[in-house]
Amino acid sequence: MISAATAAEFAVKISQVTDLKAVFARVEPVDVALARSRIGGTIAKLSVDEGSQVRKGQRLAVVADAKLSLGIKAMDARIKSLEARLKLARADLKRSRQLRKSGSLSQARLDQAISNHEVVVSEIAAAGAERAVLVQNQAEGVILAPSAGRVLKVNVTTGMVVMPGEAIARIAAESFILRLRLPERHARFLRQGDSAIVGGRGLAISDSGVRKGRVRQVYPQLEQGLVVADVSVDGLGDFFVGERIRVWVPAGKRPAMIIPKSYLYKRFGVSFVRLQDGTEVAVQEGAETPEGVEILAGLQANDLLVTP
Repeated sequence: MISAATAAEFAVKISQVTDLKAVFARVEPVDVALARSRIGGTIAKLSVDEGSQVRKGQRLAVVADAKLSLGIKAMDARIKSLEARLKLARADLKRSRQLRKSGSLSQARLDQAISNHEVVVSEIAAAGAERAVLVQNQAEGVILAPSAGRVLKVNVTTGMVVMPGEAIARIAAESFILRLRLPERHARFLRQGDSAIVGGRGLAISDSGVRKGRVRQVYPQLEQGLVVADVSVDGLGDFFVGERIRVWVPAGKRPAMIIPKSYLYKRFGVSFVRLQDGTEVAVQEGAETPEGVEILAGLQANDLLVTP
């Protein structure tokens, strides 16, 4: 954009620069996971609060249902009764086989004893399966974090009654993005992979807290005349979800004259540059860029500048 004529001379060139549009973006999680209750019951224990950092699989709450405990006790009693019947059926079957060998019992009576034994065995297996279902339902009362991240919202308190499928907590995944909205006239300039400049909290573009980001996604659907895009940048974990941050994104290219800042000097608040022939020219400064300072007026292409 600026070529050197001599060691201390620079030729002003008109070049194409990327125009930046300043907008405010909101810190948003890439994914939001809902921790839901799989059974109905009462919140017996709540282990997290808004803002808590959780890991995947961590216990968030416990939903208790007294009917499940009573059902398990009832099934235990039923299985115990069936085991007593099984013991009696085994003794009856053993005796029937002995009597059949001696010819004192008919085959029909032996078949009935075998059938009674098999029925009791099947009933014990069915009761055990029903008990396993109740135990599993009770275990599903423990609500686990579906993903690692930060708890944004807890919808319940201890003692509340919840229904199956009810959301207990909302968790933001650990990765965050900046979601911005631009007027639709800028939609044609914004592309996935474009660079973006991200400011810090209350920082201007020239401050040291400025970071570089990348446009990771541009959504194809306009919302109320605005194009929605996501910008990825490192170091958003300590920001509040929903916090607004200033972002500069590409908004097209335009011709501009850029000179190094070292060629400018001020006098009485007015910016000047010195030409090769020693003439001082008052110029109007524009925005600063990584290459230097944009000159809005006062210079022409191919002017040779020297340092003051």
